[in-house]
Amino acid sequence: MYNLSVTIGNGFKRSFQDFNQRVRSLSEELSEEQFWAKPFHYGNSFGHLVLHITGNLNYYVGAQLASTGYIRNRELEFTDSAPPSKEEALRRLDEAVALVIAELERQTDDDWAKSYSAIGVDEEDRFSIFLRCAVHFHHHIGQMIYLKKESAAASDRF
Repeated sequence: MYNLSVTIGNGFKRSFQDFNQRVRSLSEELSEEQFWAKPFHYGNSFGHLVLHITGNLNYYVGAQLASTGYIRNRELEFTDSAPPSKEEALRRLDEAVALVIAELERQTDDDWAKSYSAIGVDEEDRFSIFLRCAVHFHHHIGQMIYLKKESAAASDRF
């Protein structure tokens, strides 16, 4: 029997797992220094984008839906001058994705349409916030691809 709720949840779960694996794959060849380097004065580092995605998922899904108590410091996601190690940042992202997947598995047919609101989001429904988080994650992967290419180009110049 076809179940739209299961289909939606499974589609989102596959996307979040894929996005997490892409970030891990993209970061494999980056040294600790390259992971945190900002190749442009106006941009972000690969690592700070990892912190940002982690914060986004922990806030919009963790704090708001799973009631984890997570308190977000969005500014610090981009400016932390003493960030965790590359591996720790990636581990935290793994945990945030696992939390999102667990919350997706809890959604019932009725949950997808339930009202949702949070700082930075007008009133929406749960389906929309999962979609918004997935699109946001995917958007930053595009930036990470570019940052990795810039890092490789910088290494070739020296």
